[in-house]
Amino acid sequence: MVLFLLVVKAELEGVSEASLVRDANLCISIRNPLSDYEIREKVVLNPSEFVEQQENSKEPPCHFTIKWEGSKKRSTIQVLDDAAIKSALKKKNKKGKSNDESLPRSLTVSGEFVPILALECRGVEPYAFHCLGNEFAVVSEGGAKFDEDVDLSEGDWGDYDAEHDASVSISEFEAKFISA
Repeated sequence: MVLFLLVVKAELEGVSEASLVRDANLCISIRNPLSDYEIREKVVLNPSEFVEQQENSKEPPCHFTIKWEGSKKRSTIQVLDDAAIKSALKKKNKKGKSNDESLPRSLTVSGEFVPILALECRGVEPYAFHCLGNEFAVVSEGGAKFDEDVDLSEGDWGDYDAEHDASVSISEFEAKFISA
């Protein structure tokens, strides 16, 4: 099992936080860590839907599965919730203390990479994140919520908080996967 974190950074204007919508489809590109040529571009998974398991399967439930050419076992991706993240990080850390800095959270600071999603991967390695649109919910500094039509596929998004007479925008959006 390898733990990968999706980290994002952007320039925020009038935004107090931006976070992933829990049940939004996520589009990622993956590769076989044992082969340079086996890749799959833009596969889509939904963190709220599990792949159907075979009867008497001993494997834990997962959100995505693929069987690479020549492989005997299937490779899986599981989107981790907060409790599973803490447990996985505790196992990785020899001292037994979880590193709160590595826990997924909302994007609240401009220009710094922030982890927002954790994936437990077996036999597969995510290497790119692709925005489809509507994966993110945004809260303005005035408290207005924008949870529809937040499309960062072009790298930026903007709207207007009419209640507080302020513009709200995200620009220079970047995302990457890192091994935890």
